[in-house]
Amino acid sequence: MLARATLTLVLLALATLSVAAQSGFPYDRDLVFQAPPMRGSKRVPILTFDQGGKMQIDLWCKRGDGQASIANGVLTITIGTMKDEAGCSAERVAADEEMLAALAAVTGLALEGDIVTLTGAKPLRFRAATN
Repeated sequence: MLARATLTLVLLALATLSVAAQSGFPYDRDLVFQAPPMRGSKRVPILTFDQGGKMQIDLWCKRGDGQASIANGVLTITIGTMKDEAGCSAERVAADEEMLAALAAVTGLALEGDIVTLTGAKPLRFRAATN
């Protein structure tokens, strides 16, 4: 009985995640991290996903790519090649490393209007750009 209930919950979570990701997810739009810019920069992290899961990742100092996929109700982000911008402060470099670790630990997502929250050990909240 417990196994059946657990399986039902897992299937429901998978269906909810898949439907949300397919129907309301802001593909091909910039997702802007909800944080103020760091001292010495006007940049904040921005993610862009295409419908195939390919990602463009722009952080405070690093830029690169990644891949997102959903399997068994779990969202997985794989970080690809990242390039450093010259002249970044130690604070911004550390924030990039923290963000990359949080992205690699993402397990799901939640959608509320134009807000996309990547869930996991450290939830990451983004707003879909409207321009």
